[in-house]
Amino acid sequence: MPASMTLPHKSGLAMTALLGGLIFTSCAAVPPALKTSNQATQEIAGAARSPVEGGGAGVTQQSQAAPVPQSRPQLIKKAAITVIVNSVSQSIDTVSKIINNKQGDLIGLNERQPTKDNARHTASITLRVPQNQLESTLNELAKLGTVENRNITAADVSNQLVDIQARLTNLRKTEANLQKIMDRSGSVRDVLSVAQELSNVRQSIEQIDAQLKNLQNQVAYSTITLNLEAAVSGSSPQRGLGAQIQETWNNSSHSVGELTVGLMKLAIWLIAYSPYFLVLVAAIYGVKRWRRNSVAVRPTPPAENN
Repeated sequence: MPASMTLPHKSGLAMTALLGGLIFTSCAAVPPALKTSNQATQEIAGAARSPVEGGGAGVTQQSQAAPVPQSRPQLIKKAAITVIVNSVSQSIDTVSKIINNKQGDLIGLNERQPTKDNARHTASITLRVPQNQLESTLNELAKLGTVENRNITAADVSNQLVDIQARLTNLRKTEANLQKIMDRSGSVRDVLSVAQELSNVRQSIEQIDAQLKNLQNQVAYSTITLNLEAAVSGSSPQRGLGAQIQETWNNSSHSVGELTVGLMKLAIWLIAYSPYFLVLVAAIYGVKRWRRNSVAVRPTPPAENN
């Protein structure tokens, strides 16, 4: 073949390849804003596919793929102790000092004073202390008197913490993906759809984050229920003469007041029924007058002949 025919043929092939490359590059450079609504919807659905809607299947796969290491089990501990003491009031003051030293909190106090001669002075106190101070706090409380019973319960929530942390991580990734889609979406319909999905994901993040903090707080602080009982039954103290006189005066004054109020109520009732009483008195008076008149006009029988 001559050289003059070979060169034009090669130059034609080069021009064809160059045009094909330009066409392919122009097709691949379509901006994201020109995507169709169906494509944007598919991206939103793919990004919003979270473990909350999937029943935790995604969380299980991620936890199996990359398990969160746990150095020690996460336990929620609760303790209860009953102590027989000589003075409940003094023991309550001592318990307050112990809680302050242990950096704890007094949640509730229910003190019951004896109302009968054979009743005991008791108190129920609910405390919260750091978990690492639980044993030492129980030992300090046991020194208040004689321990009647003592128990500690623990619940392992390690798996729950791992599951919640994994769900929270996946939801934050979903939130980031939705934010990216929202930034590059062009139509108003797509933006509103992404905004609604993003709001749902953020609401789920807030709820799960609150659950996580609650569990972590229960793990960090242990609850103690302390029951205090007096060693001897309480008796009613003998009151002084002045207190007895004052009580008698109060009772008599109260009785006089009740009698006065009762008489005033009776007077009001009598006034209300006075018309009926007047009618009854008039009727009685009329009957008596009629009888008198009938006796006065009655004829005298003739005297018999001797």
